[in-house]
Amino acid sequence: MTAAASPRRWLFVLTILVGSFLLFLVQPMVARMVLPRLGGAPMVWNSAMLVYQALLLGGYAYAHWLARFAVRRQAAIHLALLLFAALWLPIGIAQLAPPAPGQEALWVPLLLTASIGPVFFAVSAQAPLMQRWFAADASAGDPYYLYAASNLGSFAGLISYPALVEPSMPLAAQSWGWTAGYALLVLLVAASAAARWRGAAATPKAAEADAPRPTLARRLHWLLIAAVPSGLMLSTTTHLTTDIVAMPLLWVLPLGLYLLSFVIAFSTLTRLTMTFTVVAPAVLLGVGGLALLSSGGGSMMVAFASLAMLFVVAVALHGYLYHLRPAPRHLTLFYLVMSAGGVLGGLFAALAAPLLFDWVYEHPILVLAAALLLPLPRLIPWDSAFGLAPRTANVAVVLLVAVAAIAAWRMVGDWTGRYEGAAIGWSAVLFVIGLFVIGWRWAYVAVLAMLMLGVGGWSTVQESFTDMRVRSYFGIYTVTDDPYRHQRRLAHGTTLHGLQRTDAGHEYDPTTYYGHDSGVGLALDRAPAEAAVGIVGLGAGTLSCYRKPGQHWTIFEIDPAMVAIARDPAKFTFLSHCAPDTPIILGDARLEIAKQPPGRLDVLVIDAFSSDAIPLHLLTEEAMGIYARALKPGGLLLVHISNRFFDLEPVLAEEARARGWAAAIRMDPGPPREDGNLTGSNWVALAASPERLAQLTGPLRPRDKARDAGAWVPLEGRPHFDRWTDDYASTLPVLLWKHLIGGRE
Repeated sequence: MTAAASPRRWLFVLTILVGSFLLFLVQPMVARMVLPRLGGAPMVWNSAMLVYQALLLGGYAYAHWLARFAVRRQAAIHLALLLFAALWLPIGIAQLAPPAPGQEALWVPLLLTASIGPVFFAVSAQAPLMQRWFAADASAGDPYYLYAASNLGSFAGLISYPALVEPSMPLAAQSWGWTAGYALLVLLVAASAAARWRGAAATPKAAEADAPRPTLARRLHWLLIAAVPSGLMLSTTTHLTTDIVAMPLLWVLPLGLYLLSFVIAFSTLTRLTMTFTVVAPAVLLGVGGLALLSSGGGSMMVAFASLAMLFVVAVALHGYLYHLRPAPRHLTLFYLVMSAGGVLGGLFAALAAPLLFDWVYEHPILVLAAALLLPLPRLIPWDSAFGLAPRTANVAVVLLVAVAAIAAWRMVGDWTGRYEGAAIGWSAVLFVIGLFVIGWRWAYVAVLAMLMLGVGGWSTVQESFTDMRVRSYFGIYTVTDDPYRHQRRLAHGTTLHGLQRTDAGHEYDPTTYYGHDSGVGLALDRAPAEAAVGIVGLGAGTLSCYRKPGQHWTIFEIDPAMVAIARDPAKFTFLSHCAPDTPIILGDARLEIAKQPPGRLDVLVIDAFSSDAIPLHLLTEEAMGIYARALKPGGLLLVHISNRFFDLEPVLAEEARARGWAAAIRMDPGPPREDGNLTGSNWVALAASPERLAQLTGPLRPRDKARDAGAWVPLEGRPHFDRWTDDYASTLPVLLWKHLIGGRE
């Protein structure tokens, strides 16, 4: 009997699809659930991914251990485990005390493990286990194609969450829906066990029985090949979610492509896999050559190119892994080592790298590791075309690498932070040489490293030998001087996060989004002399220079690294000069404001959107209720909603409508382009009464006059817009698709 006609093949495929769908549907779902407690930092998702990979490894180890028994005993043990794990249903978040500042990296894995650990562990084992049960039938054939089905189910689970589940269902309904899916999975596993209950001959075929156990070297090779795409997936995620938005829609893109690469590599699409393998070295040169670029790398074009590189390289490496697969007898060992490789890559990218590096050096390191492991079929067989002997070809390669070294040296000297003139020419030379030396691994890796250093990499490395860049759990902050514009700048990732003028007499002028004509500038200039003011988000400390004598200010900041930067007079002097005694409360602002006495603040400023990421938990009904409690009856709430990719007006407009608040927006266009100290900004003001709002805004103006100095206009909502709550919030309705596709404005 052929594999195509093997008994109950459809049942095993369906069981694997359902289990994998549930496994990867729960990942973004739980990440969404923990947003009110953890915020939207990219490292939260990376920490979550590390937990998932560790639990997946545990599930694969359990499946490998279980494979030593007869199928009947395996089924009894596994079904008992599935029923025990059901005690953790429906899915919810464990009630643990919040972490102390700086302890998030350890607390996040603990919270997620306590919340879904047993369920995730039990479900993660079913893919290798079902393949093992499938292969127990002597006529079943090669079970490895089922791994492609497994990853297809995983991909479907990931994509369906942001596209279908999150926009249409509140979290409580999502949790109960997942529980129903889990019940279906238990029934399918029981049916699969019944299908092999009688004919479960665990005796392998003669050819399989003679298959030797894979050597230690082969297992280490599997481990490394599996580790690199896993690490690349996380480092690509860090880039995307730092400069766009920390939400499941973009969290799942790198992971979804990573899973889709398994679908292609472990399927019967051999020619397609070979195509990816042939083009992967060239793609790695073209996109991986930008991996050390720390300025100007935040465009959507670079982001999409990084995703393309991840996908192509992952298909090539996973195809190579499939080529090195053992006989089905050692199937669970193979998947166990693969899973261990995934955890190894995750440990490096999510845990070790933030502690070891002050920048995302894990990304170029993983790119180079991919170059060391990729198959390197000749893209341009120039040596055979010219009939060169191997020794002559090797000499030619040495000469080409020498030319590449000269080109890289010239690029380092010519690099100005932008692609201009000579830099474009020299990078083209390096890229072409890289194409010619594919096939000579040492030369290919050397040219790729030179390209990285030439395209902005040298300046990135040099910054690490200063104290002007720091990395924390929440991001990478770089302080730079621009002597021509007389500025000191603070960047979060690739986005300007603060600026102080260095020309005499203007050091304490408000800059960037906080000028006197901005919404927050107008509000703080008019705040009473003895007002109590709360500021959420410290930045470089620019707003502190609005403090007047007699006012009582409190600043809420989640990142200790940001506090250290703002308080260091060698970096920025806003805080030390204007408000040195202002208390700074460390921790998540929503949680910390909830601890404050009620009715204490006259003005509360929410400016916590680092880069263009949106911490959803700061804009929900529950969060607004916390702010309202902290404000006096006549208090004023200011929310900064400047964003390249999301229109947040409807969110706040619906919140104001539901609460009966008055709301207006100040859309400050900023100064002419020649003034590089101020930028345009959008600030929303909300108050419980129109009279209090009118004290700030005066008569509201029509939208066509919104750009007049000091003009406030009515906040515009949308019909049928759903209010954001902790239980339901979808960013798809407010996504500016044209900006997402077109990049920065």
